[in-house]
This record gives sequence, structure tokens and C-alpha cells, in this order.
Amino acid sequence: MTITGFVFDLDGVITDTAKFHYQAWKEIAQEKLDITITPAVNELLKGRSRMDSLEEIIKFGHQEGQHTLAEKEAIATEKNDRYKQLIQTMTPADILPGMGEFLQELADHHYPMSVASASFNAPFIIKRLKLEDLLGKIVDPASVKHGKPAPDIFEAAADQIDSPYATTVGFEDATAGISGINDAGMFSVGIGDPTILDEADLVFASTADVSLSAIEQAFASKNA
Repeated sequence: MTITGFVFDLDGVITDTAKFHYQAWKEIAQEKLDITITPAVNELLKGRSRMDSLEEIIKFGHQEGQHTLAEKEAIATEKNDRYKQLIQTMTPADILPGMGEFLQELADHHYPMSVASASFNAPFIIKRLKLEDLLGKIVDPASVKHGKPAPDIFEAAADQIDSPYATTVGFEDATAGISGINDAGMFSVGIGDPTILDEADLVFASTADVSLSAIEQAFASKNA
């Protein structure tokens, strides 16, 4: 078996917008819900959809059942508006170390690529990073039935590039995403702490350490 394609989460893998998400959620949660979220709560939001993230914040603040769907949708929309203001400043300099070169290496080896992000702003961010030529295929999160940790968005990303799941490599920095990649039957690559991402097939401590040859060797070893 040989690798036929790569699918990527965006935040924490290609770039780091987590700081913008955290700032926007922290401000909105305080203003609208009188909930003060912490960095630990922010960790629970990584890889989650906007509404799922809001539900986590409401749960943290012990306010379950206190808000209508319309109220929650309004809060989520306001958070996103604030987030979009913050990411207006992004440039190619915000691509995480080594990832621009890695994506170009994949392109040079004719590997098809796509983006599996829960963010509805992924197309805008990819454009700000000037990566649309390499990562032009982006799954619309609204098009999949279940968000991460379900495998739906990763399967949709592989389908976009006609890559069979068993020979597709998925990149993630969150445990929810690694679970989704594994449940799709793909080869999972984690970016971050190996003790946290212990279910991944291969883990790199940082994006600067990512190596195509190491991925190809680990994939071959697993499928030997």
C-alpha cells in the first residue's frame, strides 16, 4: 500500500488561530454569559465547531438549559464576527514553522491535499496565508452531518481528492481530530505532545519536525 493523499486540520497544524479564538471566546463569554473561561477550558474547544464550543463554555459555567437556541446562535455569531476582525491581520508569516515547505514538498511529489477544518473561516484563512494554490480543496463543515470527533469531515476531505481512506494520511493537533482520523481508517499524524496524542500513528512534537520520509516509513511499517 502506498499513500494516496493528505488531509489537514487547519488550526495548530497549518497555522495557529487558537489565540484569536481564545481571545474572542473569552471576551464574548464574559460579556454575554458572565463566564470567565480559562486556558484549560480553551483546550476543550480545540477542533470543535462553533456551537459545540459554546455548549462546552455553557457547561463550564453551569448554565445548561438557561439559553434558547436563538440566543446561543446570536452569541456564536457575535463571537465569530469578533474572531474575523482579529484574523484580518494574518499573513503568510503566520504559517507554522516548516509547514509551507512541507506542503510544497507534497505538491512536488504530486500528493493531492485537502483541508478538514471545523472552521467556517478556513477559506478566508487559507487565502490570507496565500496557500490557496496548494490547499484549494476545503471541506465546508456545514456539509457534514457530525463534527469531530466523528470521522465525517476527514472522509469528506479524502473524497474531495479521490483518496481511499486506508491510504490517506490525516494531520491533527487535537485528540478529537485524531479520533476522527482513526475512525475513518486513515493513518493519523499528530502535532504536539505524544502523551496527549497517544492514539496517533505518528507524532511530531512540532510542525518544524514534520518529515515526509518519516511519514512514508511509518505508514509502510504499519501496513507491512
